[in-house]
Amino acid sequence: MKKQTTRRSQKAFTLIELLVVVLILGILTAVALPSYLNSVNTSRQGTANANARAISISVQAQAVRVGSYDTTLSDFAADLGGALPVNPCTGTTTGYTITASGLAASVVALPGTGCGTWTPQTYPIAL
Repeated sequence: MKKQTTRRSQKAFTLIELLVVVLILGILTAVALPSYLNSVNTSRQGTANANARAISISVQAQAVRVGSYDTTLSDFAADLGGALPVNPCTGTTTGYTITASGLAASVVALPGTGCGTWTPQTYPIAL
């Protein structure tokens, strides 16, 4: 009696092929991830600075109306569309500092931990 052997067509990947694909994906991830994280930090820093600039404009507008600087951050929510902007570096709406002395003031975003190491830009204001 003859044994009939049926040959199946091979439709699966070998273990070596799967390992090579996983290795390639790991290398691509190792190269792309630091660049991605750097761009996320850069965009958060830019957003924090832009929000600080918007707050400084609001502080200056109110100082022109009233004649003196108000350093309470929550007082400027109405001028900023009804809510204070969130500082993406701290994750809070209180992540900005307003300092005033005499006829000058400044607004700066707090650095926080969500933006890496950076020095926020200070926006000076004068009456």
